[in-house]
Amino acid sequence: MHQLVNSSVFSVTSVQVCHVPHDEHTQLTVKNTPGAPATFSASAQAVSGQCQRDRGKDGSRGSVCSREKGRGLRGVTKEMSAGEVVFAEASFAAVVLDSLSLQVCHSCFRRKVNPHRCAQCKFAHYCDRTCQRAAWDEHKQECSAIKQIGKAPNENVRLVARILWRIQKDTGLVSDAQLTTLDLLQDHLSQMSSEDLKELKVDVQHFYNYWPKKSKPVGEDYVTHLFGVMNCNGFRLSDQRGPQAVGVGLFPNLCLVNHDCWPNCSVILNPGNQTALDTSLHSKSRIELRALGKISEGEELTISYVDFLNVSKDRQQLLKKQYYFDCKCEHCSSGIKDELMTAVRDTDGRKPSADVVKAVTDFSLQAVVKIEEARTEGNFHEVVKLCRECLEKQDPVFGDTNLHLLRVLSIASEVLSLMHQSSEAAGYAQRVLDGYTKLYPPYNAQLGMTLMRAGVTHWHAGLIETAHSLVCRAYAILIITHGAHHPVTKDLEAMRTQTEMELRLFKQNESVYRSTREAVPSDKPLMMSGEQIKAT
Repeated sequence: MHQLVNSSVFSVTSVQVCHVPHDEHTQLTVKNTPGAPATFSASAQAVSGQCQRDRGKDGSRGSVCSREKGRGLRGVTKEMSAGEVVFAEASFAAVVLDSLSLQVCHSCFRRKVNPHRCAQCKFAHYCDRTCQRAAWDEHKQECSAIKQIGKAPNENVRLVARILWRIQKDTGLVSDAQLTTLDLLQDHLSQMSSEDLKELKVDVQHFYNYWPKKSKPVGEDYVTHLFGVMNCNGFRLSDQRGPQAVGVGLFPNLCLVNHDCWPNCSVILNPGNQTALDTSLHSKSRIELRALGKISEGEELTISYVDFLNVSKDRQQLLKKQYYFDCKCEHCSSGIKDELMTAVRDTDGRKPSADVVKAVTDFSLQAVVKIEEARTEGNFHEVVKLCRECLEKQDPVFGDTNLHLLRVLSIASEVLSLMHQSSEAAGYAQRVLDGYTKLYPPYNAQLGMTLMRAGVTHWHAGLIETAHSLVCRAYAILIITHGAHHPVTKDLEAMRTQTEMELRLFKQNESVYRSTREAVPSDKPLMMSGEQIKAT
């Protein structure tokens, strides 16, 4: 599964489909209504070679994009600029991950402290009754099924059940804007390992234990197909406050967008607006495909299915295992950035020996396992102790962009921030940021979120000049990747305003700022106290 502005949801006014032999082009042209995101075309063909996430089962349907890539989407009517919404799409079906089912709203996928629980199934949780009412149309059959068996099945089973309920209600094509049906999405069952197929069959069995007898019967072959489709076409929905996945959903149009390790588009979950008392005034959660830079007319739209921070060989292995294709993008073919990701320390032209590098690498891999175990147990003091021990061995050997070093620095910064040891956390955060800046594309959501967290850490440490600079840099990225109306961007705009106010106070009278900063808890901004001081 893949890891994922107030704009109108993608809409279609005309579609033209031609059918020709497999080795010729079939063009599917889609035009948008006025005010909708940019027009684009879809292309598809079942061919040998690099087949990415989706490839149609019937090569005569759809249109040709590339003999290497199978289906794909191209911008066709105009040049697109950075931050522009190419299209937005509501999920065909989506569920909260099992591990976060008690912490995340099952309607808008926001994290919530003490969420409201469904009194019937006692499994689904919501921000409030408004969110619960908004979700009832999708949840009611699920609610009854969970009550019937006494517990909720895993996220895979729940998602396939929601997909089937949606198909039975609306058919597999729920709007004119949907460019493909679920029947035509590739399941890659023939390419799965025996172990993966065994796990899939277990899920199929659990599905039939869960599927209500009063619901329309579904054949095992089709259920198996949907599990396969979900496995290689599902999108992990990220927490709007950070990169952690909180749910998984299926988005048919997005399944047509091909992969590139250095993509020209990003995908983000916009949770929508669920605050109105009248649910008819809500804007539903949706994914948004946004341009990361200028995209020429006719250029293929791409996203990254995996995090770029892996050496090319590891990315290729992951893509092959999860999505069943060999990535031949420029960054993988040429190993671009691999040398930086595996960099070793160069002191006066002298580098550590291969044996030393291997020994520290092996130590780092073992240490991270222990660090993650301690973090899972909430033993933060042990996490910090292990991180410091690991860094003592890594610093003389690894370069500043080495992935093993950056991993430990990132964990140390995060945990120290939680422990309110902001000064030390800020130092580690800066080192992580320096490394990420050299590795990630300039407009990357992960880089933007790292900048924002580093800004907050420096802010809590009282380093207001650096904090404001980092917050502004984060805003410049997230306005592109998330859009002005996303909750994260709105939070960042508030931070930018607050840090700017505090920076003015700092420049006017540093001693007053420092004394005021000391009077406020280290993990809190000055809020309005700065305005009061400024007035005296």
